[in-house]
Amino acid sequence: MTQQRLDKLTASLTKGKLDAVILNPGATLKYLTGIDFHLMERPVVLFVTPNQEPVLVLPELELPKVDLFPYKIKHFAYGENPDSWDDVFRQAAQSLSLDGKKIGVEPRQLRLMEFRHVKAGAPEADFPDATDALAELRLRKDQDEVKKMQKAVTIAQSALEAVIPQIKIGMTEREIAGELVIQLLKHGSESEMPFSPIVCAGPNSANPHASPSDRKIQAGDLLVVDWGASYEGYISDLTRTFAVGEVDDECKKIYELVKRANEAGRNAAKPNAPCADVDKAARDVIEQGGYGKYFTHRTGHGIGMESHEAPYMRGDNMKLLEKGMTFTVEPGIYLAGKNGVRIEDNLVITDDGAESLSDMTRELKVIG
Repeated sequence: MTQQRLDKLTASLTKGKLDAVILNPGATLKYLTGIDFHLMERPVVLFVTPNQEPVLVLPELELPKVDLFPYKIKHFAYGENPDSWDDVFRQAAQSLSLDGKKIGVEPRQLRLMEFRHVKAGAPEADFPDATDALAELRLRKDQDEVKKMQKAVTIAQSALEAVIPQIKIGMTEREIAGELVIQLLKHGSESEMPFSPIVCAGPNSANPHASPSDRKIQAGDLLVVDWGASYEGYISDLTRTFAVGEVDDECKKIYELVKRANEAGRNAAKPNAPCADVDKAARDVIEQGGYGKYFTHRTGHGIGMESHEAPYMRGDNMKLLEKGMTFTVEPGIYLAGKNGVRIEDNLVITDDGAESLSDMTRELKVIG
């Protein structure tokens, strides 16, 4: 499978008129090799070209991993003295005759440190953005990948279900988040989770990316929990909103609007539908309910080995959905200083529609 993925990448490079691509530790490197490398102070870079064996630059302490590669590679190892690293990168780039060529990069992943070493080895090279070529590589998930994502969803849902009975008025957001992390690990998540859980209540829930604080949850709060699990390199990313005791009528109103918007977005997802249609379907519900200006982000984003990847469910994205694409649908309403609501599910496009990998109830549950 990894050889097929490598072949797919080299074909994509040829199509994109790139002479090579460089990858440092992250989702794409693991996808291509099946091997975990750490993003650390010692650079690791894989050079991939269309017509030559891949070349790996790595520290000597990582040399045992060379034997784990599923296909033949050349490797160049360096010692602990950083003054020698540029020369090793120069040897690697020269072995592929890359100076003066187009070497694609991942802007969201490649650090300045790795870039400078590669640049020192190929000073006349051009370094164009390879985002499109690399996104295409992981855009459509196969059956095995979807099964792993389904498992990550199951782990996440089971973990939160175990936490819910423990949540009481007076607990802090941080305490709830801590218990959730424990339960995620107990239920089978890998220790490297896709992101730290967001647990926020009352006014904090009106911040879509709030961090858990020492604020105690109170009666009348809406409690937003945005969490996920990792399983064999694949992730889940879910959100549910709860009522802490009795909440006011406006809280109930915005909750129902978001629930309907979530359903509309899920129903709009199907093969050959533009990503923009998913966003519009969800957004229309909230706008018609009078809260359009309080839905302040896109409706969803792709998921897989990363918690945010292509495709993106936003109003200007006319990319067509295809079988195997996986993404979130997560409309929200955020009333500053009051409360917020978000309901998020994970979907996969099928032959004739979309399947939700998540099935935890979307009804407003009262806790505390």
